[in-house]
Amino acid sequence: MSAKVDFLYLSEPDMIKAGVTNMDQCVEVMEDLLLTLNRGDYIMGGNNNNSHGTQISFPDHPKFPGMPANADDRRFMAMPAYLGGNYQMAGMKWYGSNVENKKKGLPRSILMMMLNDKDSGEPLALMSANLVSAYRTGAIPGVGAKYLARKDAKVVSIIGPGVMGKTSLQAFLSVCPKLDTLKVKGRGKKSMDSFLAFVKEECSQIKNVIVCDTTEEAIRESDIIGINTTAPIKEADFLYIDDQWLKKGALVCMPSAARFEEDFLVNGCKKVVDNYKLYEAWAEEFPYPSYELVQIIGSKFTDLMHEGKIAREEIIDIADIMTGKHVGRENDDEIIVYSVGGMPVEDIAWGSIVYKNALEKGIGITLPLWDVPKMA
Repeated sequence: MSAKVDFLYLSEPDMIKAGVTNMDQCVEVMEDLLLTLNRGDYIMGGNNNNSHGTQISFPDHPKFPGMPANADDRRFMAMPAYLGGNYQMAGMKWYGSNVENKKKGLPRSILMMMLNDKDSGEPLALMSANLVSAYRTGAIPGVGAKYLARKDAKVVSIIGPGVMGKTSLQAFLSVCPKLDTLKVKGRGKKSMDSFLAFVKEECSQIKNVIVCDTTEEAIRESDIIGINTTAPIKEADFLYIDDQWLKKGALVCMPSAARFEEDFLVNGCKKVVDNYKLYEAWAEEFPYPSYELVQIIGSKFTDLMHEGKIAREEIIDIADIMTGKHVGRENDDEIIVYSVGGMPVEDIAWGSIVYKNALEKGIGITLPLWDVPKMA
């Protein structure tokens, strides 16, 4: 047996060559992942084994020279997980985030991921993870659309045409072949121009594009609505959506936050989440009321449950619909709100597949850790 250890380094161009932007495959992998979670063959962080991750946030007024001050989206975060099933892999996504990065031409968050052998712990790959994260996050709404959208869905709306808007649109198109009309609402010209160029280049299925001036205009007559906006600090300032704007049978996919009338959430829609245990963990880590802090609609569901306004059984896990344990769409008029929280197991799943693709194709740079460890 050899104690020599090396690992594969994959830059962002390497990841692209290895297929990280293959949305059709990513949706299939996320579907398999959700079924793996439903079986319980995974472990995430925290005492509850379902934590989104561990976050470093900075004080508003640091006492020490050189320590960063709190600012919009300024944090570091570690997201570890083990994933069984078809993956048998441990790993962690690590990133720093600062909205000021955009002024330098950098993404708001800069992400890296390490994959590790599940038994020895030795590193297998260190990879650029911005695209891993973007595509797996977009693919989860795609799985939702496959099981929850009307089969005749033709009009899709994207509110927030950033990175998540791009990848969620790709995922919707991957599973809904009749979609041909896009409605889009954004705030800035730069992001809108980038989004429209992306649609022209990557989304040939779309035949009609309507740029909307208001959220209401974007939502009305849309079969699938993707909400991808960055939420303000206070729930009272979240993007408002009047349920009267929603077409009968609409699916609202939300890897983000928005403000609805309470009666609509309690009585007017079916409430579906990507993994209920994630929201249960958030409710422990961010005690009631959780929604303002977590800023994912599933935490609004658990807040309503805490208040006794809905029952646990009304929050449905998407995998229970996939496996037939729970009924999904019951009719063409039913409105469904689908919460997407984001989990490190998703990064492990998609990162593992791209890593295996890279090995098969000889992509990346092999880096040595040691030939023989000095202190074993």
